Amino acid sequence: MNIYVDFDDCLCETARYFSKLAEELFGIKIPYEKIKYFNLQKSFSLNEQDYNKLMIEGHREEVLLSYEETPGACKTINEWIEKGHQVKIITGRPASVYEVSRKWLNQHGLEKVNLFCLDKYGRENFIKGGTYNLTLDDFYKMPFDYAVEDSPLAFKFFTHLPNLKVMVFDRPWNKDAQLSENYIRCANWDEISRNVK
Repeated sequence: MNIYVDFDDCLCETARYFSKLAEELFGIKIPYEKIKYFNLQKSFSLNEQDYNKLMIEGHREEVLLSYEETPGACKTINEWIEKGHQVKIITGRPASVYEVSRKWLNQHGLEKVNLFCLDKYGRENFIKGGTYNLTLDDFYKMPFDYAVEDSPLAFKFFTHLPNLKVMVFDRPWNKDAQLSENYIRCANWDEISRNVK
């Protein structure tokens, strides 16, 4: 099987960090559980300048390396790999943080997974001249049987795969997302593992 896995808020607890960071930088107190939108600029009601500051701070190397693993993520992925499945991490992070993202994966025992940076969200504005190491054309040529994703904004990238089963990692910002029959809401990696067969 070929399995797509998103990075932030599927493998690691990115939004929990950004919730604390928004309070530290701007005094905005919105707990993780109250983050209503995947778009953090909208969730925290930030202007462009403050949003860019938040994103730059959250993408510093030491910060990216500090993100906590989502419980069970690495164990489940390694079990898939041991069974011979192909796992690809497809992140919306820019290629400028590829090396530190690769380092995080290696430190968490995921040395065998491939990592690709795809411009899912048009976030280049906070990193000038940001580039990505996977084009949409090349992404659309990749076959996937399953996907693990938390962002409703990323679901549009799956429309070319009518048989794809999408494990939607249950997060506050996707509670109201309308899911088709191929989309299964999962509360944790144990549920994801049970549904990927």
